Amino acid sequence: MLNRYDRSPPMAGEAEIRYLDGDFRVVRPGSFVRCAVSGVPIPLEELKYWSVDLQEAYASPELVLQRYHPNRTQR
Repeated sequence: MLNRYDRSPPMAGEAEIRYLDGDFRVVRPGSFVRCAVSGVPIPLEELKYWSVDLQEAYASPELVLQRYHPNRTQR
């Protein structure tokens, strides 16, 4: 098992990702992807939310809802 000291440093810059059901595949190495809604960088080790159909990442569950329901108001 590798720990954080055994790994080579991640490639700098934005990664290109193929989003799959429950997983993703790195097409072009990088250290982050951008949220499709907010544009903020998401480190790959923190990537949890994405759309397989739209092939895009989201920084939070709230931003997923914002993408799918843009006219919905917050309560």
